Amino acid sequence: MSDALRTLSSEAGDENPLKALHAVSEMRVELDRHEATLVHRARNLGMGWQMIATSLGVSRQAVHKKYGRR
Repeated sequence: MSDALRTLSSEAGDENPLKALHAVSEMRVELDRHEATLVHRARNLGMGWQMIATSLGVSRQAVHKKYGRR
């Protein structure tokens, strides 16, 4: 896990709900970036869309639509 995600995870447990909500929102952004990096890495290693989709718990079409044209 990245340092940013560790920090945000800690902040997501803050007593102040607004601070915690902000941290959760930022975690989503960071996780999306991390997911994209991992999908591209898997593709560069020759892994197929179906394998990646299975790992993400989505359909092959969904993962290809999201990452296939980048």
